[in-house]
Amino acid sequence: MPQRQSAAFWLRPLEKGDFASMAVWFQNVADLARFDRSARAPLNSEGMDASWGQTAEAAKDPGRHWFAITAETGELCGITGLENISSVNRDAVIALFIEESRRRQGIGIRSMALVLDFAFRQIGLNRVTSYYRSDNPRSRQMTSRAGFATEGTMRDAWFADGRYYDMICVGLLRSEWNACRAALARELDDSCTARFLGSGSSGWSWPPGPQDPPDS
Repeated sequence: MPQRQSAAFWLRPLEKGDFASMAVWFQNVADLARFDRSARAPLNSEGMDASWGQTAEAAKDPGRHWFAITAETGELCGITGLENISSVNRDAVIALFIEESRRRQGIGIRSMALVLDFAFRQIGLNRVTSYYRSDNPRSRQMTSRAGFATEGTMRDAWFADGRYYDMICVGLLRSEWNACRAALARELDDSCTARFLGSGSSGWSWPPGPQDPPDS
């Protein structure tokens, strides 16, 4: 397991200035295709602006909230966000990508938990959905730890590496998150933390601090 390079990680709104780092990550076509079934080729700066530009303009699009995950040094370590937010159905799709050298350090599960808190406790969603490729055990393990239930398999729905893969659909209800949240918080130690940048409340930190509000 790689050594942790930083113990504290911060989530802030994704900005266009982050695209250069993301473009470097996405030069790994196989890794990119495991994260995004619609991505097939690396993108230059113009392509990144065209493909990701709207994610950095959340004020213009209330249907998405994307966050940059940064180390204490400010280095970009990953991205996570909510897509297809429905004000009627009160649901959204969650996505997460951690830069390859930063994986298996606990950043992903803590960042996902923080965004789930944001989804259920801040913007009032009732359901969050996620999708992953059937040969991606890390996504399966992470979503399972966070309480997601497998809801279905979309056969041959993800084409990459010259073949079709099944796509797994998982979902999490607000009531289910409230039921499993405390257990996950006890499971995760504070040697690695994720919190929103500028947040002075330990209630917006994972693992949660003593000021964490009760489940509702």
